Amino acid sequence: MTIDHEEFAGLRVLVTGGSRGLGEATARRFSSAGATVLTASRSAPPEDLPATFIPADLRSEEGVTRLGRRVVESVGGVDVLVNNAGAATGPMPTLKRSDASWLADLEMNLLCAVRLDRALVPGMVERGSGVVVHVSSIASHLPQPAEASYAASKAALNAYSRELATSVGEHGVRVVCVLPGFVVTEGAAAHLQQMADSQGIGVEDVEQQIVDSLKVPMGRPGEPEDVAEMIAFLASVRAKWLTGAEFRVDGGIIPVV
Repeated sequence: MTIDHEEFAGLRVLVTGGSRGLGEATARRFSSAGATVLTASRSAPPEDLPATFIPADLRSEEGVTRLGRRVVESVGGVDVLVNNAGAATGPMPTLKRSDASWLADLEMNLLCAVRLDRALVPGMVERGSGVVVHVSSIASHLPQPAEASYAASKAALNAYSRELATSVGEHGVRVVCVLPGFVVTEGAAAHLQQMADSQGIGVEDVEQQIVDSLKVPMGRPGEPEDVAEMIAFLASVRAKWLTGAEFRVDGGIIPVV
């Protein structure tokens, strides 16, 4: 793949959850194309990541508000906002899941994005341009067993994204959702290793089990760069008429959503 190293020159990009995995890959992709990149997360990214790191805890309204303020003070706002930060409270039988668990997933996977958009999208509206990318999940359409609160919070993010797109479209701001499938990130790798150890098999065997259970037509998991490339495309002028839509990056998982 050939990258235009000037494609995003002059643009300011914020990637939340940018210290590893999809966020790190996305930050590197934008930086390689000339963007001024900022990342925000609780943990620091690798030292060689070409981005300005802003420590932030996005699990609370106060933490998100503080991040938005620091971004405006630092670079005056952003042209591309990638709401990638997210988390799951872990598997739990649906009817035994506590209110605290439901609220934690909604806080991180929906309200985090809502709050950061509220802080930074008005600047885009005022300037008459901007792109917001919400990183959702195919779980929003294909919930996995015992992960109802995560799937529901991502489904809510999809619905919110669609409405926001209709609200700001007339002001030149686009809003899209990216729905990754089974992607092997650093965080996923640790979980896969635990699964492999518990079964006494190799990590590759566990990956294949998941691929088979999800019926991935491509027959393999994705890589963070696969998702980062879609995000970069959606943020580019090549996607200037795409808004209010969901884009799956999942190797063709069935059923189609």
